[in-house]
Amino acid sequence: MKNKPLVSVVIPAYRCSDTIKKTIDSVLIQKADFEILVLSDGFDEKLDRVMEEYQKDERIRYMKNSRNIGAAATRNKGVKMAEGKYIAFLDADDWWAEGKLQCQLDRMEKSDAVLCATARELLTPDGKKTGKVIPVPEKITYKKMLSHNCIACSSVLIKREAIEAVPMEHEDCHEDYLTWLKILKRYGDGCGVDRPFLKYRLSSTGKSGNKIHAAKMTWKVYQYMGFSLPQSALCFIRYAFHGVWKYAAAAMRKSGL
Repeated sequence: MKNKPLVSVVIPAYRCSDTIKKTIDSVLIQKADFEILVLSDGFDEKLDRVMEEYQKDERIRYMKNSRNIGAAATRNKGVKMAEGKYIAFLDADDWWAEGKLQCQLDRMEKSDAVLCATARELLTPDGKKTGKVIPVPEKITYKKMLSHNCIACSSVLIKREAIEAVPMEHEDCHEDYLTWLKILKRYGDGCGVDRPFLKYRLSSTGKSGNKIHAAKMTWKVYQYMGFSLPQSALCFIRYAFHGVWKYAAAAMRKSGL
């Protein structure tokens, strides 16, 4: 009987045959003890052919949803199948720099945090550098997260019992943001590694690509948290301010100001 892995990396896969190889290979260079769960969210022959290259690697499990159920439900399904003490999420068009998992494991052990996120480097849709990096604070609190989501889903390492207790839901909003808020409120502070271990592709077609639509989804997050109208409005105003400042600061760092 093989030993259970320390980390289970959950990768929801949908129309990603052109990018997922880079994603998987970036996990394979990590030094931590891990397994990789790739879950295809629908029929995809091209993805099947890519995954054939990894069929001999016992650390990789490839599964298919019988129908399209969305990224959040697919992540939840992956968590249920996972065997690791920790869960790491990674989207199939993003990738990690070497040393990401071990650095996070070390930080979580020292801080006893329930989750850990890293800074992210922003890339163009075709994977080219933009020169912009979005930082993350060393201490991630529920209070600060109410006005600024500093957690990129593909950077997260989280204790399995926490994400099992608080699965992702409500795909009509930013379901990952909603989940982090609930977890931080329930379990206490998270921690951050302010190094751009996550290489994050920007997309104009994703849920956050349209700014007006993204703003509406952020508002829904506060509603699903059960906030009153005044509390929701206050959080939203702060969120909008931080959103402008985040990208302005990244642009200033790029120009050396």
